[in-house]
Amino acid sequence: MRPRLPLPPPLAREAAKFGTVGAFGFLVNVAVFNFCAQLLGVEPLLSGVLATGTAITANYFGNRHWTYRDRDKGRQRREAALFALFSCAGLVLENAALAVSHYGLGFTSALADNLAKNVIGLGIASAFRFWSYRTWVFKEHEPERARPAHSPADAL
Repeated sequence: MRPRLPLPPPLAREAAKFGTVGAFGFLVNVAVFNFCAQLLGVEPLLSGVLATGTAITANYFGNRHWTYRDRDKGRQRREAALFALFSCAGLVLENAALAVSHYGLGFTSALADNLAKNVIGLGIASAFRFWSYRTWVFKEHEPERARPAHSPADAL
C-alpha cells in the first residue's frame, strides 16, 4: 500500500483552483486581446476591455462551478452582481496599466501592450480579484446561530 500524500491546506487548494481558472481566463484574455488589436486593428484600450470582459465571463462560470462550488448558492443574483462589480474594478486596474504604458509612456509595440496589460495589469488585478471574490462574492456557508432557549428576543 502506497502512503497517501497529505492534502494541501484548504486555502492552498482554493488558490490552486482559482489559479487554474485564472490561467484559462488568461489564455482567453490574451487571445481575444491580440485578435482584436493585432488582427482586427481595434484600438488597444478597447481591445483590452473586450478581452477582459470575455475572460471575466469565462472565469465566473469556472469559479462558481468549480473553485467555489461548495459555497453558499442561496443568493446567486447578489453573487453575480458583486462578481461583476469586483471584476469591473479588476478590469480598470488591468487596463490602467495598459493605458499608462501605451498612452502615458508611449510604449506602443505589441510586446509592450501585452506586457503592460497581460503581465503587470493582470497580476495586480488577479490579486485584487482573489481577495475580493473569496471575501465578498463566494462567501462560505454561515452556520445557523444557536440561541438560548429563553433569550430576551423570545419576549418580542
